[in-house]
Amino acid sequence: MSENINDLENLNKWRLILGKNSENHISFSGRYSESVSYQDMESTLDFLYSHEFGDELVRTGGSGSSQLYVADWINEVRKIFPKKTVEVLEKQALDNFNMTELLTDKEVLRKMEPNTDLLKTILQFKHLMKNDVIIEAKRIIKKVVDEISEKLQTEVKKSLLGKLNRNMRSNVKSIRNLDVKRTIQRNLKNYDVENKRLVLKDLYFNSRTKRFNKWNIIIAVDESGSMLDSVIYSAVMAGIFAKLPMIETKLVIFDTQVVDLSSYVDDPVEVLMGMQLGGGTDIGKAVGYCETLCSNPHETIFVTVTDLYEGGNPNTLLKTCADIIGSGSKMIFLTALDKNANPAFDRNLGQKLANMGAFVGAMTPEELGDYIGKMIG
Repeated sequence: MSENINDLENLNKWRLILGKNSENHISFSGRYSESVSYQDMESTLDFLYSHEFGDELVRTGGSGSSQLYVADWINEVRKIFPKKTVEVLEKQALDNFNMTELLTDKEVLRKMEPNTDLLKTILQFKHLMKNDVIIEAKRIIKKVVDEISEKLQTEVKKSLLGKLNRNMRSNVKSIRNLDVKRTIQRNLKNYDVENKRLVLKDLYFNSRTKRFNKWNIIIAVDESGSMLDSVIYSAVMAGIFAKLPMIETKLVIFDTQVVDLSSYVDDPVEVLMGMQLGGGTDIGKAVGYCETLCSNPHETIFVTVTDLYEGGNPNTLLKTCADIIGSGSKMIFLTALDKNANPAFDRNLGQKLANMGAFVGAMTPEELGDYIGKMIG
């Protein structure tokens, strides 16, 4: 009996794979409820994969529903399939079949699962959005950005906010803050000669003090399409830096033009909505503009997030960087800034910049926070 059940299940799965064109040769089998369930699956899958053959978005079904629209499709997919399958189907709908209707209908967008993939898709298609769809898109961007920021800001703040002050006692009795040297010195008088041991009657702890000497961090972000992951994390990191009392943060984005978004630096949603992904790249022009924002070179860090594929004159970029480094500023070229930190960049230009004293390489956001913390420490 179980063998027959398995055969029927396999037959139904093959029917799903082959699609509606096979209905004259293979029928769904089993109990009525199972047959209806498979028909529903087939209808939702057919709505998506029929796009491969150039069919229209609005589908007509045989014995099923008369029409299936995108909003209905989202509902059906979520009702029928598990979450992981839903995410795969939504991603294929956007990536493979260009069903941009998923991002131009407020109700459809509202039903989609906010995640990094959806955020990237929104950024790529936001030029299609209008009015209430943009409002819904901003809600999704904010949710995803807040989740990323929440994961990062604790580690980043730990790297940037305060170092151990060994001249000040602390009321926070944490083993991490234990001042071992002072504790031993102050308790030597309690040494138990007979048992040859030191009796600790008083424990001393170091204090963490915050540094409020202002450093300037100027972040320039290449908004070319290949930098999409880094663009997202750059906006988040700029927002985290902007909330720290010892740092004044400026943010610019660039392609062949430069746009100063410093007034929005504490709002990653507005920064990301202001991005125009794609186009050419003039890194030298962007770095030249950033140089004009520097008022105190010895307490300024330039962070340029780019793949270093220069569309402008590389010599202009190299000369500007030499002037900036010569003035006493620090220069960082991040070829990737994301959780994976997998770089793809012009290594020849990167080597020239490294030779003159710039840091060139990929970092995770946590590594960037730690690196800057050591610079300003």
